[in-house]
Amino acid sequence: MGWGKQNRWAQITKRDGRCFFLAMDHGYFLGPTRSLEKPGEMVAPLLPYVDAIFVTRGVLRASIDPNMNTPVILRVSGGTSVVGGDLANEGVTTSVDEVIRLNAAAVGLSIFVGSDYEHQTLTNLGELINKCEPYGIPVMAVTAVGKELEKRDARYLALSCRIAAELGATAVKTYWCEDFHKVTETCPVPVVIAGGPKCDTILEVYEFVHDGIERGAIGVNLGRNVWQDGHPVAAARGLQALIHEGLTPQQASDLYNTVKNDAAVVA
Repeated sequence: MGWGKQNRWAQITKRDGRCFFLAMDHGYFLGPTRSLEKPGEMVAPLLPYVDAIFVTRGVLRASIDPNMNTPVILRVSGGTSVVGGDLANEGVTTSVDEVIRLNAAAVGLSIFVGSDYEHQTLTNLGELINKCEPYGIPVMAVTAVGKELEKRDARYLALSCRIAAELGATAVKTYWCEDFHKVTETCPVPVVIAGGPKCDTILEVYEFVHDGIERGAIGVNLGRNVWQDGHPVAAARGLQALIHEGLTPQQASDLYNTVKNDAAVVA
């Protein structure tokens, strides 16, 4: 890895090599999403606690304060919607010139292994890596499953992550699952945990994140389980402490309650 790519990667993983990326790219296929209707207002109080935001160029331009210091991972794939025929039918939507103009630290693109569009999305990844490599831009592959959530098992996710790594991805974002170590141990590049559907409790979130890190992940890239929580700042602070300060899930949950209660007193 060249100096420029190492430097960009270090910007988003901090000195401990771990990461808390806040995903807020959901609108690219879901449109207005609950709690993400006004992305700039949503993200502003969370920025002190996250290492990077995962966002589309449209929201970045229109809603994010350019004076912020938080690095950007740019979502550069799309072309489908939740009401369309197949979420896997994606293409690359953003040029490398645009990535550079927007000063992104990294880019992210979805692959759909096992879908009708497997070849298309895997070659999208390979071509994106070819274009980013001369400029030292890290590429994070996202092992998406569309609407077929039953695919989220260790065997399938290990297959998807390994293929992404073989094609040259700098890192892979994938779902937590049972036997998650089978995913991380066979992937030669860093693995970042995706958030998946909204959990019932914040403790659930902290438990699967902690387990994933214990089993080899370097951190998370999640959104709904933070900004759809009733107390998003508290949720983000607990995740930050779990990932970077070594708190247990219960300790992170206790911190969540402390931050939530303190905010209620101030209000």
